[in-house]
Amino acid sequence: MVVTTGSDGITPHEGWSSRSAFILAAVGSAVGLGNMWRFPAEAGENGGGAFVLFYILCVVLIGLPVLLSEVLIGRHGQSNAPESVRRIAAESGKSSKWAILADFGVLGAFMVLSFYCVVGGWVLYYIGIFASDLVSTGLAGGAFEGRPAGEIEGLLPGLFGNGALMVGLHVAFLATTLFFVARGVSSGIEWVATWLMPTFFVLFLGITIYGASTGGFDETITYLFTFDFSKLTGPVMLAAVGQAFFSLSLGVAGMMTYGAYVGRDVNLASTSGIIASADTAVALIAGLCIFPIVFAAGLEANAGPGLMFQSLPIAFRDMPFGSLIGLLFFIMVFFAALTSSVSLLEAPTAWFKDRADLPRAVATTIVAGSALVLGALAAWFWGVPVPGVSSMALFEEQDLFNVLDTATSKVLMPVGAILTSVFVGWIASRRLIDSENGLSGGLEQIWLFLVRFACPAVLAVIMVVGLMG
Repeated sequence: MVVTTGSDGITPHEGWSSRSAFILAAVGSAVGLGNMWRFPAEAGENGGGAFVLFYILCVVLIGLPVLLSEVLIGRHGQSNAPESVRRIAAESGKSSKWAILADFGVLGAFMVLSFYCVVGGWVLYYIGIFASDLVSTGLAGGAFEGRPAGEIEGLLPGLFGNGALMVGLHVAFLATTLFFVARGVSSGIEWVATWLMPTFFVLFLGITIYGASTGGFDETITYLFTFDFSKLTGPVMLAAVGQAFFSLSLGVAGMMTYGAYVGRDVNLASTSGIIASADTAVALIAGLCIFPIVFAAGLEANAGPGLMFQSLPIAFRDMPFGSLIGLLFFIMVFFAALTSSVSLLEAPTAWFKDRADLPRAVATTIVAGSALVLGALAAWFWGVPVPGVSSMALFEEQDLFNVLDTATSKVLMPVGAILTSVFVGWIASRRLIDSENGLSGGLEQIWLFLVRFACPAVLAVIMVVGLMG
């Protein structure tokens, strides 16, 4: 096991074996279903190029400053997220109650994990569907030969109607996540990052090249990179800011937790820049991967969340090697989803392990078991409004899955990120922050301005608009 020392300079602490291992793990945390599923859906629903341009701007001005803030809290505190905040507050002569900002993140990570693994189960379902189709139809032809589009589109609603299957797939995905997190930082989390992320990128680029050959690539370039500023409306801008925020896995204590495993020799500013750039590049390439296939099949780009799980399977029906490409595509998505779920499980595990003084394997099993129960309830009672809660305006007529999604995306994550910006920008010792951020001169002043003023203001607007519906 690779170890660093804790903030006291003595206590052994798990750590990454290298800067590149941290980058791969952090990119894996950020690159998940938010990139592969949500970004193309958001771009499709919000005017393409106008959304993409503003999204990139938001990553630079909002996402990257908060990302650096979270990582430096973890690196300086060298502990679980709440304890890292507590230590910085103590060194800065401030109240330990500021740890609540990381408590929000840990709770948010746990709640997201519970329903994220349900969606991970959907990915496993489509891997099984395409694998079975490949065996029955062979390599060369399209997927689902002879089956009408309506039947293919109905696969996902059919899964929603099978509670037992939904729960079983959720358990399988979460058990895989548990296996790697229980093994520790170097033997589990880092192994996932250093092996699965390169494999993900190979598959990603291969399928993107395949998509470019289908005949819809020119239309995709026009769609994604033609900037019609008349489409840059208030809702589109808010969608872009929200996507930039959620895509980088901010507000769920994951980057603080991963930052605690970073060595003192790593420049956090440049490393955070690499992470944000890689995450943004994956989101953009996801559009170049998915939309050519959709356009070539004559389907609409604005299918929303159904784009990946309903439109794409129909598109693969009419394409050469459709079953094989579909199988490889969902395996690729599985790798992206797993690296993110590992991060989501690690944040509450690190907190619980330290708080209860338990061995990692025991702490991981307890946290994962709790998330399993919550996610299983969300899967089993799919479409059933939660009694009492669903009568509230924010959760009107929502089932447990959507209640968890709404509570985390509209409350816990924005509040945690706002408090993080305020804490780093105004509360923590300036000397301490200067020693950790890896910036100097004008760049440091710009970053400090964004963290102090722009990030809290914009994130507050996102939260208020989200709460108002």
